[in-house]
Amino acid sequence: MGAVSLVKRCADKLDRIAEYTGRGAAWLALALVLVTFSVVVLRYLFAFGSIALQESVLYLHASLFLLGAAYTLKADAHVRVDIFYRRLSAPRRALIDLLGAVLLLLPVYTFILWISWDYVATAWALREGSAETGGLPYVYLLKTLIPLAAGLLLLQGISQALRSLATLLAAPAQSQ
Repeated sequence: MGAVSLVKRCADKLDRIAEYTGRGAAWLALALVLVTFSVVVLRYLFAFGSIALQESVLYLHASLFLLGAAYTLKADAHVRVDIFYRRLSAPRRALIDLLGAVLLLLPVYTFILWISWDYVATAWALREGSAETGGLPYVYLLKTLIPLAAGLLLLQGISQALRSLATLLAAPAQSQ
């Protein structure tokens, strides 16, 4: 087994993590729509409001974005200004992606993981809940998604870097 195929196999394994979390997070979008619809119907048809129900919309929205970010990166569906990028050859795009992952993505999400650790640990120690009367008592669980999202993005960043490396390693062989 060559180095290129080994690197691609490692990237494929890491991609599966983002794939599973992304597919799971997609169901949160349906839940978000249903809960938001319920909040509106209860408020305007039955004059009933629930802080916990309204906060659950916030929780679902945050969960959707935090758990879906790695999948979005995997699918290359994030915002990219690619005025020049799409015109470049595959090896040059791979070099840009590798440098972006190693110099920007991995350091930023390592920092977020590191800086959020105490923040989340404190929330867990306090079993932090909503500041609102009648709100959800699970703020600490919501905050746990911050380092989890950073970890998932780190893994996907490693996958991207490996895939770019495989493209660069294969490029000299393809040109011969």
